[in-house]
Amino acid sequence: MNELIERFLQYIYRRNSQSEKTVDAYKRDLTQFKEYLESQGITNFEDVDRLTFMNFLMELRVLPDGTSAKNSTIARKISTYRSFYRYLNEYIGINANPLSSIKTPKNKRKIPDFLFLSEIENFLDTYDENDPIGFRDKTMFTMMYACGLRVSELVNLKWQDVDLNQRCVRILGKGNKERIVPFFKGFEKELKKYRLVYYEKYEKGDNHVFISQKGKGLTSRGVQFLMKKHAVNIGMDMDVHPHMFRHSFATHLLDNGADIRVVQELLGHASLSTTQIYTHVSTKQLKDVYQKAHPLAKQ
Repeated sequence: MNELIERFLQYIYRRNSQSEKTVDAYKRDLTQFKEYLESQGITNFEDVDRLTFMNFLMELRVLPDGTSAKNSTIARKISTYRSFYRYLNEYIGINANPLSSIKTPKNKRKIPDFLFLSEIENFLDTYDENDPIGFRDKTMFTMMYACGLRVSELVNLKWQDVDLNQRCVRILGKGNKERIVPFFKGFEKELKKYRLVYYEKYEKGDNHVFISQKGKGLTSRGVQFLMKKHAVNIGMDMDVHPHMFRHSFATHLLDNGADIRVVQELLGHASLSTTQIYTHVSTKQLKDVYQKAHPLAKQ
């Protein structure tokens, strides 16, 4: 069984250009499945029937601490097993498929949190630009909002990916998918200034755009810490996290009339349905504000 798992992992890595992180998740899921089968005395994937797989799913739903696994987690694992058995059917000649009549649990999508423009401006404008660290952080979070970057994309950004003349950045997103994202006129001057007053002062051969005072590229966790710290310092009464800037980027573009397919391209979404969730954000936020503030709504 180990050999089939390894062959499948090599197959998806070559064919789908999946990231190592995704392949590792596939490997964990399949190893967990294999270990369950072995505990039941089953040594071949083709010997798995629907009842065996249903019993396996029941075990997956109960976490070690006694709580229930989220539907999204179960759905992701089922997707892994579907792909695996599809591979066994098409390339190995194994006809068994215990998932043929099993439905994937639906996961209710959470409407993303976002910030109003005034909140974004307040967050950015309260940095001390005379402080090198403050100027770096302001530039960094402006970049995140201006281009709708994931935090992983931000910390992996290198200077060769930034075109100051054309005012755009080249992003290598999920699944190693490349996209070009422009930024607003005038921000190229801020990036040049940042490079001069901060980057060139601290860099030690690391070509990442945003680096620490030790000259090393920042981490995703480090960026999250810096954002939360600044939010607390300026008295923002909410749990601010980096993805909120990406959510805000999408929401503000759509609110101002941007075509949803253009926004999809800018965000690097594979599916339009992922982008469509942002069309409902503003309405919900406004309803929440109304419910909290209107005298009649409080009665």
